[in-house]
Amino acid sequence: MSTISKKLYDYLIENIDAISEEWLSYRIQDKGSIYSIDAGKEAESTLKEQNHLTNITVAASLLEDNHSFEDSKKRWAQIVAESRVSSNTPIPKVLEALNNARKVYWRFVARFVELNENEVSKKDVMAWSDAINRAFDDLITEFSRRYNKLMNTKLSAQSSLIDELSSPVIKINADIGILPLVGDIDTLRAKKIFDYVPEKCTEVQITHLYIDLSGVSIIDTMVAHQMYQLTQTLNLLGVQSTITGIRPEIAQTAIQLGLDFSKIDTYSSLQQALKSKFAIVPEG
Repeated sequence: MSTISKKLYDYLIENIDAISEEWLSYRIQDKGSIYSIDAGKEAESTLKEQNHLTNITVAASLLEDNHSFEDSKKRWAQIVAESRVSSNTPIPKVLEALNNARKVYWRFVARFVELNENEVSKKDVMAWSDAINRAFDDLITEFSRRYNKLMNTKLSAQSSLIDELSSPVIKINADIGILPLVGDIDTLRAKKIFDYVPEKCTEVQITHLYIDLSGVSIIDTMVAHQMYQLTQTLNLLGVQSTITGIRPEIAQTAIQLGLDFSKIDTYSSLQQALKSKFAIVPEG
C-alpha cells in the first residue's frame, strides 16, 4: 500500500462522521420509508451506524489486505439486509441510498485530492477509482443476494401460515381432529389443502378427521374430485374421514363424477356427526 493511499484511508476514517452527516442530508420526506427525513431519531441512529460501516468497508478496499474488505462486506450486507427486510424497504430504495453514499464518498476523496494535490498522481486517482467503485458494486451485489434470500424465507413463512390458516386442522382430543373449511375452494386452494392436511394429520397424530364443508359455498367438479382424493390419501395413512355439512349441490356434483363416498361417513352437520358417532362435544 502506497503512502498516499494510506493517507487517504486515514483521512476517510477520520471524517467518517462528516461523511455520514452529509449522506443523511440527502434524505427527503418519504412516508413509511426508513430513509425518510421524518422517520424519527431511532431510524436516523440506525442509518448513521450502518453508514459508518459502509464507509469503513469501502475504505478497507484501499488496503492491501483483501480479507479485511471481504469480512467487512459480508458483515455489512447481513446487517443492512436484515434491517431493510424488517422495515419492508424495497431494493430500489436501498440502491438509491447507496448511490447517494457513493456520491458523498467521492466528494471526500476529491477534497482529499485538493488538499494533497502535490502528492497525488493521476495513477493514484485511477487506482482509487477502480478500488472504490468496485467496492460499492460488490456491496450492492452482496446486499441483493442476502436480501433476496431473507425475503424468500420471509415469504415462505408467510405462505405456510396462510396455508395453515386456510385449512386449519384442529384437535379436539388426543386423536380426533376437525378441518373446518370456509369460503370458496378453487383448484389452487384445493391443491394446498391436499398437500397440507395429510402431513398435518400425521404430524399431530390424528386418526379420525372431520372435514366440515358447511361453510363452503361453491365447489366445482375438479375440486370435488380433489376432496375425494384427500379422503383416499388420509385412508392410506390410517386416518378415517368423516365429511359433514355437504350441501345438496355438492353431493350432486360428486354423484355426477361417479365418486364413491359410500365408504365414508357423511352427516348434514358437524354437531350431528360428533353426537351420533362418538357422542363427544368439542372442548372449549
